[in-house]
Amino acid sequence: MNFYEHTIIARQDTSPSQLKQLQEKYITLVSKNDGKVVKTENWGLLNLSYLIKKNKKGNYIHFKIEGSGKTINELERNEKIDKNLLRYLTVKVKKLDLKTNYFEKKNEDTKIKSN
Repeated sequence: MNFYEHTIIARQDTSPSQLKQLQEKYITLVSKNDGKVVKTENWGLLNLSYLIKKNKKGNYIHFKIEGSGKTINELERNEKIDKNLLRYLTVKVKKLDLKTNYFEKKNEDTKIKSN
């Protein structure tokens, strides 16, 4: 089994319930194709570097996946035809980093204590 980090960007006007449905849809798709989603991170609404299909922002969802190339091919095939997605990216990694969450929101209390 190989390890992959996979990120999708949904349109900015996608509702939270639609984001949850997208997340569940792709987790189910990976499971059906002999893969396993080890961790899911919702990075939220972030600015895009440039306009993509008239969108300035996008909702980012990041998956850490254990599976084969066939699993990723099927996942990307389904994402190509999904009208709610702006972009997707898959990166093969040697080892999954399950501890670090780069886009986690920090509490204001921790910022004050550290200063």
